[in-house]
Amino acid sequence: MAEMIPARGYEITAALLIGLGLLNLILQRNLIKKSLGINLFSTGIYLLFGTRGFVDGGTPPIVDPESLSLAEPVTNLIPTGLILTGIVVSVSVTAFFLAVALRIYGAYGTLNVDEIAAGHVQRTKAEPES
Repeated sequence: MAEMIPARGYEITAALLIGLGLLNLILQRNLIKKSLGINLFSTGIYLLFGTRGFVDGGTPPIVDPESLSLAEPVTNLIPTGLILTGIVVSVSVTAFFLAVALRIYGAYGTLNVDEIAAGHVQRTKAEPES
């Protein structure tokens, strides 16, 4: 059992990151902390994809023009492409989420989800005069 831990270290770390991200997303009431939970969750997913796509001793899948075959095991490039695309999307979503959180804070004066949903906060912007 103890011999399996180094071999499965990346999967265990990915599971911990995914679990911590979900736990943070569920339990935190602050919007900025929820954003951090989403980032932890997505980092765990990227690590899991990268771990599953790794081939020990693999080479890039380049075909030899003379033999037209792949002699040794090759790496899978699809997880790498998914990870890179996911990172770009994750950065964009985080920037958008933080911009919306900034607007919410400017409008309500708090980032607590419960206070905003309950309507107990006073709007900080002046209402237009009639």
